[in-house]
Amino acid sequence: MTNRKSLVAAGMFLVALATGGSLHAMESKPVLTLEMAKKIADACEALQNTQGFRPVIIAIHDDGGNVKLFRRQENAFLGSILVATMKATTSSSFPFPSRLLGELAYGKDGAPGRVPGIAELSGHAAFPGGLPIITKGGAHIGSIGVSGASGDEDEQCAQAGLDAISDML
Repeated sequence: MTNRKSLVAAGMFLVALATGGSLHAMESKPVLTLEMAKKIADACEALQNTQGFRPVIIAIHDDGGNVKLFRRQENAFLGSILVATMKATTSSSFPFPSRLLGELAYGKDGAPGRVPGIAELSGHAAFPGGLPIITKGGAHIGSIGVSGASGDEDEQCAQAGLDAISDML
């Protein structure tokens, strides 16, 4: 048994030497915190309220597409729950706005879409209101999806949320 412990210790020592002695020094990547998500949602709701948009649903996802925070304002359409989630899923899956998925599928300014079938991605949305959350260093750490007002108004609310945490990115 003592020989086995010695072998394990020797193996760990060799691994430490091979990795430059930094077994515990792992690189960390930026993450979307709950504090950030709350600030995003608060700013989104504040813009909705001051502009008088219809009540909205706010879905904030981490970089893996998992729900970090979800809010439903009073009297927001129930169907907007699914739409906000789909918008957030789109911008968690891809580091671009959900509006771009629609432009790729259906085109823009009269030009046909370059990738017509992309709008058929299950669980994704091809219209405005979903934005990726990207750090100043370019790390994609999550997304926000807003639904309930018009697409442009949803996107304005989402952008207000991102603007509110710009100093944290």
